[in-house]
Amino acid sequence: MTHAAARPISAIAPALAGRASASQRWSNLVFIHWRVDAADVAPLLPEGLRPDEFDGSSWVGLIPFVLDQATVFGSPPVPYFGNFVEVNVRLYAVDAQGRRGVVFVSLEASRLAAVLAARALFRLPYMWSRTRLTYPEIPTAVGHQSRLLRYTSVRHGAKQARSTIVARPTTVPVVGDPLADFLTARWALFTSIRGRLIHLRNHHAPWPLFTAELLHLEDTLLAVAGFTGLVDTKPDSVLYSPGVTTWFGTSGGG
Repeated sequence: MTHAAARPISAIAPALAGRASASQRWSNLVFIHWRVDAADVAPLLPEGLRPDEFDGSSWVGLIPFVLDQATVFGSPPVPYFGNFVEVNVRLYAVDAQGRRGVVFVSLEASRLAAVLAARALFRLPYMWSRTRLTYPEIPTAVGHQSRLLRYTSVRHGAKQARSTIVARPTTVPVVGDPLADFLTARWALFTSIRGRLIHLRNHHAPWPLFTAELLHLEDTLLAVAGFTGLVDTKPDSVLYSPGVTTWFGTSGGG
């Protein structure tokens, strides 16, 4: 099969084709990424995809955030089931047409109904977990309090699959950074449904991005995903975003 070159990265999302099928607000995201060999990523991708690379490496992300204000086909926000903390492990891929997108290895979420729906409709590897976000504070050098983000996740029925992430966002903006755009300006996800590769588009405003400090990480999700020992190495990128509202299109296109 002939593969087209990967399409250029753009921090501006292309418009969706047709009406949006759903929307969600994503808040308090921490993007934690490591360089990995493309050869380690390739076996984890659906057929028809190849690892996407930046600066000679592919990348794996561990990304906690809050999902809320979920709607479906213009409905009001779904209460309770459309509001939860998520922690995902994701990879980056390119299809034969050169379209870039995210491939999820696992997605931890605390709402069982949402987990079952995503698995049934889109074959996404959502896992029912006990997820939580708290906001501890620590004293700073000048006597003020610094607000942290502390995410925890423990998978139901598999307590060995767990994560604790403590990060401190800064006020230093990240603008025009090619690596940050590669890791965050992703306007589609790939999944495979009954052997058919699906390209599911999304659209949102450009990410407001800031640097962040990773203060503490205890995690087995990366190892469960196949990246043993990665958690013991320093991440190559840690970013924070207060969030965006995202709209989803139908599969295919763009």
